[in-house]
Amino acid sequence: MASYVIAVTGASGASYGLRLIEELLRRGDDVDLIISPSGFLLLREETGFTLAPGGGGGADVAETIRAAFKGARGKLGYTPSDELTSPLASGSALKKTMVICPCSMGTLARVATGVSGNLIERAADCTIKENGRLVLVPRETPLSAIHLENMLKLARLGVAIVPAMPAFYSKPETLDDAVDFVVGKVLDVLGVENDLYKRWTGKE
Repeated sequence: MASYVIAVTGASGASYGLRLIEELLRRGDDVDLIISPSGFLLLREETGFTLAPGGGGGADVAETIRAAFKGARGKLGYTPSDELTSPLASGSALKKTMVICPCSMGTLARVATGVSGNLIERAADCTIKENGRLVLVPRETPLSAIHLENMLKLARLGVAIVPAMPAFYSKPETLDDAVDFVVGKVLDVLGVENDLYKRWTGKE
């Protein structure tokens, strides 16, 4: 099975990150999770997950999240975002696939300029320099010229930009349906087969 680095930052849309983790774990894939301080805040405000980011709470964070997903077969590990001695901070760790979901504009800007102030940004930097697969799921509106220029710069480096933009041709009936559409698109970019959304066939 595959292994992924998933980071959750302080952009609104924490449900996207949780749903992505859930689907990968159910497939039997392993996930190394990093959450920024603002990501913890959004998880609490938007999803009700109250987690302890610091100290020895790493196991508790992983266990709390994994316990919420029935049928999860993969392993879930958690590393604090300030732990720059983590193997994820080194290109030699051979972690080649990373998704930042959701991705704040601050995180996106720092990744675009190579400023690595925390483990999320450093792991993203390593993924780029080691020619791995980096996927960013920005959730912001409206977008300024600064945001767009940063996205363009990263796209030209081979980073996949998958904005959290649910479609409506699949006729979503619930908020979960809208979340699944975006997560399905992320999985498509990763080359992971999924049936999270109804694919357009051109026929009614």
